[in-house]
Amino acid sequence: MIRLHDVKTGDTVLVSYEGELLEGKVLEVNPEDRQACVLTHEQQEFWYSLDDLYEIPLDESQLLKLKFQKDESAATGNGHTAVYVRGPFSVQLAQEGGHDITRLAYRDEHREIKGALTVNQLQNHYHIMTNFHLD
Repeated sequence: MIRLHDVKTGDTVLVSYEGELLEGKVLEVNPEDRQACVLTHEQQEFWYSLDDLYEIPLDESQLLKLKFQKDESAATGNGHTAVYVRGPFSVQLAQEGGHDITRLAYRDEHREIKGALTVNQLQNHYHIMTNFHLD
């Protein structure tokens, strides 16, 4: 389940539909009814309860879907850090002391988040930092 304040219009989430998890894009959020209208890849719009919405863990495959490119020159030799770039925005996925750390950078702004991010959380950080939505 996803929390209400974590889901925004334009976010990519998973929805539970007839026992199957489908990826979709949030078109609208109704906070009063705790529902979100989601367009799935089957081109179906439907209102889902927040109990039926799930976050997508952020990993390399999700970053590549979001049109990030892996920066091989920025990766460290120990294999515990990977950097992905999209224009002037970068995402660094690192492990330090057995803990996940995500570093976001856009021009002069830098953020360090302890723990792993989800796709919708990255989209929300990207929007706040760049004023553009990440599709």
